[in-house]
Amino acid sequence: MTNPKTRWTANAIPDQTGRTAVVTGANTGLGFETAKALAAKGANVVLAVRNLDKGRSAADLIARRHPGADVSLQELDLTSLDSIRAAADELKARYDGIDLLINNAGVMWTPKSTTTDGFELQFGTNHLGHFALTGLLLDRLLPVAGSRVVTVSSIGHRILADIHFDDLQWERSYHRVPAYGQAKLANLLFTYELQRRLTAAGQDTIAAAAHPGGSDTELARHLPDFLAPVFSLISQPAAMGALPTLRAAIDPAVLGGQYYGPDGFGEMRGYPKVVASSDTSHDADLQRRLWTVSEELTGVTYPIGVPAR
Repeated sequence: MTNPKTRWTANAIPDQTGRTAVVTGANTGLGFETAKALAAKGANVVLAVRNLDKGRSAADLIARRHPGADVSLQELDLTSLDSIRAAADELKARYDGIDLLINNAGVMWTPKSTTTDGFELQFGTNHLGHFALTGLLLDRLLPVAGSRVVTVSSIGHRILADIHFDDLQWERSYHRVPAYGQAKLANLLFTYELQRRLTAAGQDTIAAAAHPGGSDTELARHLPDFLAPVFSLISQPAAMGALPTLRAAIDPAVLGGQYYGPDGFGEMRGYPKVVASSDTSHDADLQRRLWTVSEELTGVTYPIGVPAR
């Protein structure tokens, strides 16, 4: 575990006044803690949420804890490409520049279900929804010095994880654990390919990823009953789970393509540090193939060129 003297905490976040951060899934859990920490340091934080009532409650809570916090709402349903396009249009109309896009929202181990557009729910929400949103907002990030895209992955990207191009939507058979692994692996493949394209295009914007370890949030509501008590014992509070995301978003030492997670045993708990991801996540051919398929499925293309191989 990291030396106590070098542990990174939310206290290390510098003044964020004048910066705009869009955080998906910010009404609860990791997203709420991320948004709250940024708002406490003066950022203009946009809570991009599906449920506006829950979003208002979250915004009110942040305002009560940090009077004067600059917090606003944006309706966003990552299970609907129409909603994603509408949200992107509204955000671009409101903001000429976006400093931080934090792709936090997600679902885990859900029963078999599909998005509005017919994508398997976990792959569609966790990966394709954020792929589309990022592509649609990227022209607001590129001109902003020091802008970042941070995508939240998971330890689960290693669990029975592969990209099943022969059945991406799990139509032939469905297993919720490997389906989650596929979605979280896709988050990393996306991050690394996005960074390669940003670098090749000579852009200052960077892409990074993070994972929260085992964090006590609503994301775990689909855990089997026999696992819930065990997970409760080994998990950490959401405020700790949000630290890797915050560090990836804020620490000036972060490099494009880095991945942050907890420093404790098995990366389940602890303070954020650079961690390794699976060999599969670094497969450049797999990254490129997933990118192409994601463009085809979402209809979203990015305003940066394809890097030479």
